[in-house]
Amino acid sequence: MASYKLNIAEAKTGKCYKTEVKDEKASPFMGLNIGEKIEGSKIGIDGYEFMLTGGTDYCGFPMRHGILGIRKKITIYPSTGFKGGFKGMKKRKTVCGHKVNESISAINLKVTKEGAKKLSDIFSTASKEGKEDATEAKAEKPAEKKPEDKAKAPEQAKEKPKVEAKEEKSKTAEKEEKKEEKQ
Repeated sequence: MASYKLNIAEAKTGKCYKTEVKDEKASPFMGLNIGEKIEGSKIGIDGYEFMLTGGTDYCGFPMRHGILGIRKKITIYPSTGFKGGFKGMKKRKTVCGHKVNESISAINLKVTKEGAKKLSDIFSTASKEGKEDATEAKAEKPAEKKPEDKAKAPEQAKEKPKVEAKEEKSKTAEKEEKKEEKQ
């Protein structure tokens, strides 16, 4: 019952497409190493071939080539898993192994062989459906607000300072009266 979020990079256009695969479509990724290739027909994108370039586990730790096991803490120079610092700086960081397993949540792929359809055409239909849902939700939100509520808010804000000013005047008047009584 594995599910992976796929980040598919297309080098020619410089765009990245995101999708999610579950169960049967996710099973071909299980056991793959970084650098291995996978056919697009196995995940529903016919004619394409992808290369696994990395990924992250459910906690966000990056996959790193050459690491055996699920997760390890290693001392590394600036590279995968450590963005860097001073020249020659080393740091102890946690990284994941290079093999896809059940703890991996996101997989990065890059296109090595293109198919007949463009990726923008394949993923545009899915994104258009999502955008339509979002625009419908936005259209409903303004209808819920009442114009009367907007008109009341500024009036209430103006009234508060007036009340405070009256209280201050009465306090100063009381002080003056006390002074007059003493004299």
